[in-house]
Amino acid sequence: MIQEILHSDRILYVAIFMIAFSIVIFSIPSVIYSALKYKLFDSSDLDRKTHGKNISRLGGIPIFVSFTISVLLFSTLSDFKEANFLIIACIILSALGLKDDMYGTNITTKFILQLTVAIILVFFGDFRLSSFYGVLNIGELNYIGGSLFSIILIIFLNNAFNLIDGVDGLAASIGILSSLCFGFLFASMHEATYACIAFALVGALVGFIKYNWWPAKIFMGDTGALTIGLICATLAIKFIELNKLVPTGNPDFQSSPAIAVAILIVPIFDSIRVFCVRILNKKSPFRGDRNHIHHRLERLGLSSRKLVLLTVFLNISIIAFTVLFRSLGNFNLIVIIMSICIIFNMYLSWRLRVKENQTCDKKISDRNSLNYHAKKVNFGFKLIENEARN
Repeated sequence: MIQEILHSDRILYVAIFMIAFSIVIFSIPSVIYSALKYKLFDSSDLDRKTHGKNISRLGGIPIFVSFTISVLLFSTLSDFKEANFLIIACIILSALGLKDDMYGTNITTKFILQLTVAIILVFFGDFRLSSFYGVLNIGELNYIGGSLFSIILIIFLNNAFNLIDGVDGLAASIGILSSLCFGFLFASMHEATYACIAFALVGALVGFIKYNWWPAKIFMGDTGALTIGLICATLAIKFIELNKLVPTGNPDFQSSPAIAVAILIVPIFDSIRVFCVRILNKKSPFRGDRNHIHHRLERLGLSSRKLVLLTVFLNISIIAFTVLFRSLGNFNLIVIIMSICIIFNMYLSWRLRVKENQTCDKKISDRNSLNYHAKKVNFGFKLIENEARN
């Protein structure tokens, strides 16, 4: 009976969204209460954090639990065998994130567990890219080459979402947009399995963002950010592979790698940029700082809400452009996308330089004004002193 009702894909998508949403929306108040009771906080870091009070980092637990329950429930009803390895990977990565949120984890442990998760997904779950699709004039990849590249890509996107989680609502908003796009794309391709995975994440994040929007009552922490990055990485790989050009027919979406890059461009570009800047400054690429794009927008005076809305708007614009002009091909589209991001970054740098110069000029002007008034006061005192002598 239930299987007959869920035979309609649309009902299936709405149902999985609502289950994930409901679990998160009703469980987070309990998580916040427990954090207050047992003092499980993200203690304010003067170097990198901007919030002025203690806030729990355990918001990733409801995200992970709701996603897992939703996918497992519908895997029994709709034969979701492909999701099993993804769930296993999410469990391992969420355990790592929870340990990091509670007590901290060294870089070596993080890398080993992320590598383990990526290996499980690539070699057992078959989340593997088999071609570069003409990007950099590279076509088909052999099994080892495709597997290694896929492992690197999964680890990169894991950490990329973690890096953009620096402003209230930003990582959750980008996660909603990314998973929603993949959900609609898979739904239009009649790939119900992966559409349901995407919509389960959408439901979890929509429920979470109610409490994470500025001013945030809870943060997703590494548990949430790593889970989002992992799911989006696997969805991107499957979207690209399912739209591969084959002799038997044309793909549903041309230039699928470029579309995937457009959907995930915010974490991709921000991470590449930050790593490059740190290396050029002879610093560790894994050492945190306040040089991310969202930090730069904050320094220009944008509030958290405006910053998030601007980032999402730019992301949507790039996605729309890429989908509309997908006939241009992967290489051309990726070059255009990255060029747009570089130009935007250069504009931010110029605006920050202008603002810094104006601030310096104001300080110099204030100092000169202070010196001028001090000289006038001294001159006045000398006049009074001379008059007193006479």
